[in-house]
Amino acid sequence: MDEPFGPEYVRPRQEDCPRCACCTADLCERGRNSVMRCCGFTPHEHRETVFGCPCSAETTKRTAAWRAAQVRATRLACEKPVDTAAEELLRALADGRDVDDDGALFPGLKVRGLAQLIDLRPAVTELGRTYLAARDDVRAPAAVHVVDVDPRSRTARVEVGAWREDEPVTVLLDQVTSDTGLDAETLPDRWLAAEANCHAEDADRLVLTGFSETDELPDGWMGDES
Repeated sequence: MDEPFGPEYVRPRQEDCPRCACCTADLCERGRNSVMRCCGFTPHEHRETVFGCPCSAETTKRTAAWRAAQVRATRLACEKPVDTAAEELLRALADGRDVDDDGALFPGLKVRGLAQLIDLRPAVTELGRTYLAARDDVRAPAAVHVVDVDPRSRTARVEVGAWREDEPVTVLLDQVTSDTGLDAETLPDRWLAAEANCHAEDADRLVLTGFSETDELPDGWMGDES
């Protein structure tokens, strides 16, 4: 039998992601390591299906979108905080107190991702708690040692001596290169400076912002000098 158009190509079936019901394993790996999330790697006609995928969501710890959101909320708190009345409302929500709002303040918190509606009631988000922590934390310049970089996941592992000397934390590689203007391949074993909340309880609460080059190891980088 003649086949004038040649054999029909059928794309091999990809393995389903074991953690969600909407994506393939390959898609979730890419989405988890990108601020574009899974929907950013999906054709337009299928984006609605994967839009809320938890594997790449900014509400899921340690995704690229989550790391970027932590930095965004921290910078908002430090550089462009909401006004006093809105912050008081956010603190009331975080404390679980009943609040009266005329509708002017909550929408602004919601659009910034700091608050949400749960069962039609205003509530703080985890990003809102990050924002409040940044408002209350002591943030100061800290020396940062780049241990290594992972081009595949677009992350870098760094040590912050003023926090914990031998416990590397993961940061977004694109954040470091964007802040410093350095190429990724030049980062391993390099010393940088960044703003840090060095009283953070664990690595998930340690947020580094404003990476910059430093010419020499700062005095007291280990955090044990007076």
